[in-house]
Amino acid sequence: MQVTETLNEGLKRSYKMTLSAKDLDAKVMDKLKEAQPDVEMKGFRKGKVPLALLKKQFGDRVLGEAMQETVDDAMKAHFEEKKERPAFEPDVKMTNKDWKEGDDVEVEMSYEALPPIPEIDLKTIKLERLVVKADDAAVDEALANLAESAQDFKDRKAGVKSKDGDQVVIDFVGKVDGEAFEGGSAEDYPLVLGSNSFIPGFEEQLVGVKAEEEKAVTVTFPEEYQAEHLAGKEAVFDCTIKAVRKPVAAKIDDELAQKYGAEDLAGLKAQISERLEAEYAGASRAILKRNLLDVLDEKISFDLPPTMVETEAKQIAHQLWHEDNPEVQGHDHPEVEVTDEHTKLAGRRVRLGLVLAELGQKANVEVTDAEMTQAVMNQARQYPGHEREFFEYVQKNPQMRQQMRAPIFEDKVIDFVVELAEVSEKEISKDDLEKAIEAMNDE
Repeated sequence: MQVTETLNEGLKRSYKMTLSAKDLDAKVMDKLKEAQPDVEMKGFRKGKVPLALLKKQFGDRVLGEAMQETVDDAMKAHFEEKKERPAFEPDVKMTNKDWKEGDDVEVEMSYEALPPIPEIDLKTIKLERLVVKADDAAVDEALANLAESAQDFKDRKAGVKSKDGDQVVIDFVGKVDGEAFEGGSAEDYPLVLGSNSFIPGFEEQLVGVKAEEEKAVTVTFPEEYQAEHLAGKEAVFDCTIKAVRKPVAAKIDDELAQKYGAEDLAGLKAQISERLEAEYAGASRAILKRNLLDVLDEKISFDLPPTMVETEAKQIAHQLWHEDNPEVQGHDHPEVEVTDEHTKLAGRRVRLGLVLAELGQKANVEVTDAEMTQAVMNQARQYPGHEREFFEYVQKNPQMRQQMRAPIFEDKVIDFVVELAEVSEKEISKDDLEKAIEAMNDE
């Protein structure tokens, strides 16, 4: 096949590819000869059907296959010769639309080439890792939060009114149109006011009640209530307040520790310290990663495929628009305008993505099956009761697998680069770490 360059501008490429009718016919005959031994046809023994007859019978189909294979082979040979990779699937189309058998085939191939990535000596990169220790104050604060979450309730003094956050113990009977309905009654029910565990408006009406008081609570069931016979209807709940209790934090002792799976308080403190330092290390790594990406972005410069940047900018603009308009769930909204800021951020993302991909490829970084399985399992937990369906969806969806693989690959490449870079450590306080995270997120 004859290949002629028609465009070479930046990373944009275009070629005219001509397949002569003679070469195409030879390709067709070769394919027919290859299939001939296995062909059976009435009036001929197996393998003895004349090529002319095979061509008449199957020529059109084989012709299409031959054209496709020839173009594919020519494209493969072209990229190997040029040592180029297309940023997207090349746009390939026939230019002689009035083509008929016996004519040469003329094809135009256009694409944007991935740019060559400049070399960088990773050992010249200097980074700083922030280190935070879990001090006694942080552990005590976490213990206090645990004690509060494990709170108990203690009876208020007689005659004291309930407050938001209190627990009221009630008997109640719910009625619609004066008739009690199934599932609308209970005795000695402990209800925490403000927990939003009952119908909207129910708990608010029990704020200010006292023990041994009777209270009629009037509410309207939501229109989308699961019990259709109650949906949208007004109900009255006759409540008897049997106790009003205030929340009290659990004691910080061995008993509290055992509730959280530790042998004693010392063991719980050790667990909390480990958890806190793991959280600090995660935040510190996020800052280290951002700083590394900043260094790579500053050190490495090259032309970017315009379509990649444009596509990424549109995605960024669309994502940020939905973050600013969370009430819009679908994509039935006006077209989102792409700004210079979106394009600038897209350029950074594309550049760093290409750099990390190149570094990972040269370092033979791979995402293992075990790592992918773990990632799928972690995400499947977000869909309790539907884990199997999620697994099957991922297996059948290559794009989804790629989306899940990409961050794992990126993190492994980051670890590889950090391993080679010159990294110093700086011990700071938890407050300073939080400020560093806020500063990073504000950029």
